[in-house]
Parts: sequence; structure tokens; C-alpha cells
Amino acid sequence: MKLVKLIANLGYGSRKDVTAMFRQGRITDADGEVLYADDQVEHAAIRIDGEPLDPPAGLTLMLHKPVGYTCSTKDPGRVVYDLLPPRLRLRSPLLSPVGRLDRDTSGLLLMTDDGALLHRIVSPKAKLGKVYEATLASDLRGDEAAVFASGELMLEAEKTPLAPALMETLEPRRARLTLTEGRYHQVRRMFAAVGNHVVALHRARIGGLSLQDLPGGQWRALDSTDLETLFRG
Repeated sequence: MKLVKLIANLGYGSRKDVTAMFRQGRITDADGEVLYADDQVEHAAIRIDGEPLDPPAGLTLMLHKPVGYTCSTKDPGRVVYDLLPPRLRLRSPLLSPVGRLDRDTSGLLLMTDDGALLHRIVSPKAKLGKVYEATLASDLRGDEAAVFASGELMLEAEKTPLAPALMETLEPRRARLTLTEGRYHQVRRMFAAVGNHVVALHRARIGGLSLQDLPGGQWRALDSTDLETLFRG
């Protein structure tokens, strides 16, 4: 792939913009030598204004999504892309959320431009556990874990029962749920079905991957070891 197209696809600007960057001498190799649009250079050796080029197509990252952001490119309010460098929003192929967290839910969100990986993660065959921590409006009554684990709970407007889910009681009004499917607002609807209301919800883990010490609103790119950890879970 020509350097102009490569750099434009990574979101640094249109092909016209990138061509101008070459003319201005802003694109160099690792030794500071000015590059030209027809040069043959390894991705890792390219610098823009002295900074390494973003990872090539196949980028996957984790984001610690705060409350108040939606997983959308067009929402009139705050969107998760606002938490990333602007160029990551302009990559081609698009960096897409892997599943979604609603505006009022915080926690681990994966994003990738690798379509095959996205489908592998969300496929029911993967059975990747997603761990949520819920704060509730009322005390747990005691039978919720059995109801959720039964594989018989039907949500309103659904035609098939939920797959069995594991619930651990953390406090009288706090619980940890592990799900292997991802229906619309599932955790909130599960607790509504047993007469309670979720006032705060946080996704702590997907598969074997957790946020660890990543602060709210921050992100980091994942490497092959991270992806192995994800699927080991």
C-alpha cells in the first residue's frame, strides 16, 4: 500500500492532507530522514512530527467507559470516540465498539477495526463471560441467584428464556453477575423481572480481560498476549 493511502486510512487526514504533510517534511523515518510518498518503509519506522505511526489495521483497544457516553458515532451528546485521539475516529476500516454499553453504564469496552475478531468475540459460540457489578435500589430478597441460574427466566417481549447466569451477592444492595449472552439492557431487565431496579452498573470483565488499573476515560491498545487472555477467560 502506498504511504499516502496508508497514513490517510489511519485517520491522519485526507489523501490531500497527507500529501501536504509529505511536502512539509513532517513525515520521516525513525532516524529523522524526510520520507517521500513513493518510499518503501516499514510501518514501525514511520514518524509523523517525530511521533510513531498509530498501529496498522487490526487495532484492538480497551476503553474504561465512564457514565454519560454512548457507543455511537452520531449521537448528539457525548460519545466514546470523544475519549480517543480524533484520528482514531477517522480510521478506515472504522474502529467499532464490540457490543455496547448504554449511556448509564460504565466499565470495560472493547473496540476494534478487525471484523473477524469482533464477530469471534460476540459470537454465542465463544461463550465469553461478561462480568457486571450492579448497585440496586432495594435489598436483594435472596432468591435472585437461583432465578438467574435457572435458564428459565423470560424477559418482557422476549420469546426465549435467558441462558443461565451466575450471581454473587456482594452487599445487601450490590451484586456481581456473569453473563454469556448480551441482550438489550439485559442486567437491568433481569433485576426488573425480580422486582428491583439497577441504579448503577459497571462492566468489570470480558472473558479473562479486566480493566485492572486503567482509569476512567482512558484507553490502551491490546497486544496478542491481551487477546490470548481475553479468550482464555
